[in-house]
Amino acid sequence: MKREFNIVIERDEDGYYIGNVPELPGCHTQAKSLDELQKRIVEAIQLYLEVD
Repeated sequence: MKREFNIVIERDEDGYYIGNVPELPGCHTQAKSLDELQKRIVEAIQLYLEVD
């Protein structure tokens, strides 16, 4: 089953990208590049759904 989530991406004052999934409270991550952020947010969502 494929699910889709909205991801809010912001950049902090140190240049890191912050990814947040509003539909999954507490599901967020950060990375120095957008490519790395994409990998990490997918992993964060998978881990969140495993625990839920």
